[in-house]
Amino acid sequence: MRTLVLWVALIVLAHAPSAQTKVTGLLCENLKDPLGVVDPAPRLTWRILSDRRNTMQSAYEVRVATDPSDLARGANLAWNTGKTASDRSVHIPYAGKTLKSGTVYHWQVRVWDDQGKPSPWSPPAKWQTGLMQPSDWKAKWIGPGFSEDSVDQPSPYLRRSFRTQAKRIAQATAFITALGMYEGSINGRRIGDAVLTPGWTSYGKRLQYQQYDVTDLLRNGENAVGVVLGNGWYRGFIGFSGQNNFYGSRSGLLFQLDILYADGSRETIASDNLWTSSYGSIQSSEIYHGERIDNRLEKKGWDMPGYQDMVWTNCLELEGPFPTLVTTVNEPVKRQESFKPLKVITTPKGEKVIDFGQNLVGWVVVKARGESGDSLRISHAEVLDKAGNFYTENLRAARQQNVYILRGEGEEVFEPHFTFQGFRYIRIEGLKDSVRPGDFTAVALYSDMPRTGTFVSSSPLLNQLQHNIEWGQKGNFLDVPTDCPQRDERLGWTGDAQAFARTATFNRNVNPFFAKWLKDLSADQLPNGSVPFVVPNVLGPGATGACGWADAATIIPWTMYLAYADRRILEDQYESMKAWVGYIQGVSRNDLWNTGFHFGDWLFYTMGDDNAGNAAVTDRYLMAQAFYGYSVQLLAKTARVLGRLQDAARYDSLSLRVREAFNREYVSPNGRVSSNTQTAYVLALHFDMLPESLRAQAAQRLVDNVRQYGNHLTTGFLGTPYLCHVLSRFGHADVAFTLLMQESYPSWLYPVKMGATTIWERWNGIRTDGTFEVPSMNSFNHYAYGAIGDWMYRSVAGLDTDEEGPGYRHVVVKPHVGGGLTKAMATLDTYYGTASSGWERKDGRLRLSVTVPPNAKATVHLPVSSAQDLTEGGRSIAGSKEVVIGGVRDGRLTLACGSGTYVFEMPFAHAGSSK
Repeated sequence: MRTLVLWVALIVLAHAPSAQTKVTGLLCENLKDPLGVVDPAPRLTWRILSDRRNTMQSAYEVRVATDPSDLARGANLAWNTGKTASDRSVHIPYAGKTLKSGTVYHWQVRVWDDQGKPSPWSPPAKWQTGLMQPSDWKAKWIGPGFSEDSVDQPSPYLRRSFRTQAKRIAQATAFITALGMYEGSINGRRIGDAVLTPGWTSYGKRLQYQQYDVTDLLRNGENAVGVVLGNGWYRGFIGFSGQNNFYGSRSGLLFQLDILYADGSRETIASDNLWTSSYGSIQSSEIYHGERIDNRLEKKGWDMPGYQDMVWTNCLELEGPFPTLVTTVNEPVKRQESFKPLKVITTPKGEKVIDFGQNLVGWVVVKARGESGDSLRISHAEVLDKAGNFYTENLRAARQQNVYILRGEGEEVFEPHFTFQGFRYIRIEGLKDSVRPGDFTAVALYSDMPRTGTFVSSSPLLNQLQHNIEWGQKGNFLDVPTDCPQRDERLGWTGDAQAFARTATFNRNVNPFFAKWLKDLSADQLPNGSVPFVVPNVLGPGATGACGWADAATIIPWTMYLAYADRRILEDQYESMKAWVGYIQGVSRNDLWNTGFHFGDWLFYTMGDDNAGNAAVTDRYLMAQAFYGYSVQLLAKTARVLGRLQDAARYDSLSLRVREAFNREYVSPNGRVSSNTQTAYVLALHFDMLPESLRAQAAQRLVDNVRQYGNHLTTGFLGTPYLCHVLSRFGHADVAFTLLMQESYPSWLYPVKMGATTIWERWNGIRTDGTFEVPSMNSFNHYAYGAIGDWMYRSVAGLDTDEEGPGYRHVVVKPHVGGGLTKAMATLDTYYGTASSGWERKDGRLRLSVTVPPNAKATVHLPVSSAQDLTEGGRSIAGSKEVVIGGVRDGRLTLACGSGTYVFEMPFAHAGSSK
């Protein structure tokens, strides 16, 4: 209520005249100019630019047309909202004429600000619809016309020649998917720039297709299309039990090219048994093991018009059933940063090794010269061992090796197609000449999520930790949130994803990424509501139902709602969320969940398991009950957001009973939790499982435990994400800073001190003596412990959002000053624009800089108890007409402000605590 009063006060403040507002950043379904939109009411989003403080939108007008000239004239519109009184600028659903398949829609928007002044029309944006109805598909599933064995089998090459009509092509759109992976080309030019397509979904139920604008690839007259297929996740080796052909044993292609001519006529080129098939240079391809390319077998010009394919075999039309086709709603995997060698090493074993300086996920582009038949072998590794030798033991069965055989015709360039590797180092074998560093380029691959967040501080170690968090996310966000990118696993572990989801929302826009993955979670959810350990589920129906893993079903949708105000994710996932909570209810007795398998606090600190009588082992059923309570709370909140008030009341009642059961079973009358561990207290406090009267003493017990372990954490995958949040929430930010800045094992900065460039799976993946932890499970690119980033952004820098104003419509700024830092800053590119919070201690004063995007508001919590000697923009805050002073809450002075940039200064003596 106090915040509401402050906001109301802002509305009546006088505004100085300023430049006209502008509209930019147009998005459709959270993407820029997307193709393949099939939602009948796609949501539109835009940003407002204004250099005037407290700018709000009072009205908008959207117009949509299929012809850009009609849009400019405002004629023949598919939708025109007219001037609509509303301050909404995010997720406005289209409500115009019924959308048609394969059609480009152009749109623009203008707004009126809070002073009633209109903006100019925005620059146009567009979206193109996909195939809205199953009947829109004219293509048939085809496969190569020869028998296949998916183990070490050459990749099939499929082609078709066709002739276009002798008139101008206005629009050509290709729709492509495959059983396996595909790369397509028209007239020798690649279709699109995505890789590893069609991506990984629960193939038995959902298979994505991609849509491409290929107008510029076609020519009048003779044309040719070629597609090469790879095993991929569909029928290649997947999981850690050596299984392949998990979804099927045949490779397949579905291809449709729709051509619209300028005179309005149409033509379709579709996959059928007139296509021909053969083999080419890709002799084998596996995600885990790598690729073998023999350039001697390359069929030059095979995807060009005029190629003689008489000896090729006609393709076969495949028999179903086939997965349900769905459009691609998230950004595809693409080539990203490239790295040249940092140094060339001759190891003690005499091997030639290149260090690229960064643990990354992708592949290496190689230039080679030699005689026909010469073979070049490129192996990949994350680390060197203690002696400095190439280390691959932690890859388990994954070979991570690409083999290239030369044709012998000058310089040849090799690049994989249907595999990826996790590595920092490569070993080169078979090269007859000395290593030429310029011949090797490492290319990073990850889903093409826009970068949104930055975090910097005065600590180089903390900045490197942020770098490692970002690269852990990049390397493991390849269409699904994988646990690791190098060994024979690379699976979408639900526990890792839920632990890291909030951190992920800061670094990148993962709204479409998780919207897609959550649909696969729902698809693979068991009929009884249990949720798999991994999504897509390749471990089987028995690998489901673990607390903290399956709770991804409730935690991640709510996290996406907080970060992006994406109500539709809640709508789409609501039945899945209910089913998961219903499953727990079904296996509980008297509201107590103490059955079944649980991973527990995975990879918690175990060295010296009993330190001063405080074991770090947390009761797994205690954790299950805590997560049960949390999932029910989130489900009740979701029900209220969706207006399902009866459900909300029912789950509120269940939440109370679950908390009572937790306290009966695991909490003593004086507030001691039965597992006296950091994780037990963290979960009990973060999930509000304890009565308010017992929370302060429980927080103190947590602090005591940290002290007893020498100011070190002991938490694993489930306790770590919330540890520092709990400490700062209950007045112990100084202890949280101690843990954050701790440099010795176990800590976040220990791997940084050991030279890590990504987040490790284990706190001590490399021991202080240079030896390794157990190789069977020791990844050096595992993002889960990077969840500390969330506390760095929301608490150290102090940039947060509010449940009542999600998606940073209501920016909350509440920095914590401490840890020996002299400055820290976070910036975030939100759907409303840039929000930021940064502080600096200098010359005995604290300076806090805050940026609030237009059409948003902020509440600022300053670490002072009064406005005395507080300035904004160099002037006393008391005289400000643009900032409303509120009361003191938890020892902090609260302020309310609208959009704009503000610089608050205060004496450091008042701001030196980390409260």
